[in-house]
Amino acid sequence: MAYTTEQIVEKLRQLKVVPVIAVDDAQDIIPLVKTLSENGLPVAEITFRSAAGEEAIRLTRQHFPDVLIAAGTVLTPAQVVAAKNAGADCIVTPGFNPNIVKLCQELGLPITPGVNNPMAIEAALELGVNAVKFFPAEASGGVKMIKALLGPYGQLQIMPTGGIGLHNIKDYLDIPNVVACGGSWFVEKQLIKSKNWDEIERLVKEVVDLTR
Repeated sequence: MAYTTEQIVEKLRQLKVVPVIAVDDAQDIIPLVKTLSENGLPVAEITFRSAAGEEAIRLTRQHFPDVLIAAGTVLTPAQVVAAKNAGADCIVTPGFNPNIVKLCQELGLPITPGVNNPMAIEAALELGVNAVKFFPAEASGGVKMIKALLGPYGQLQIMPTGGIGLHNIKDYLDIPNVVACGGSWFVEKQLIKSKNWDEIERLVKEVVDLTR
């Protein structure tokens, strides 16, 4: 099904955590998403940080039709089209690129662009986007910065990503405008590479238990 931005925000509010995933072998996405889904996280931001990203999105769509799939680290128009064709529900970008935003809007594909300052936020609002990724969260001032930005920009729906872990995720989620946090510590590349699904399952359960 095609989600609207509002439906995606609502879904993320329920899930609270978004696994940010990079796989070198696209086939690894199947046991990984199975582990996530079975333990309360039927969502995956599959990034284009590796050449396997597009195929991993396609495999996830085939095997897990109900999982919410975001294509992450999308930097070019070609990646937007590839992500859409592979079955991504939405696009997530590390920064704010108006051309990418406009292309997604033309394609009817929800986009959550990255921002970390007033200039980028105003550029997003100008194009009708108020669901944004705050990235890199910790390096950009973290919880304090988000609270400061929400003074003038109270309409934002925010997904902080970058430097978030068990030690601080609750601080972010306590902010009403934060819909969910992106994180990769529980789907770390080395764990995926070594096919350590048991440890990934333990880490997923840990973060789900903490945030629900």
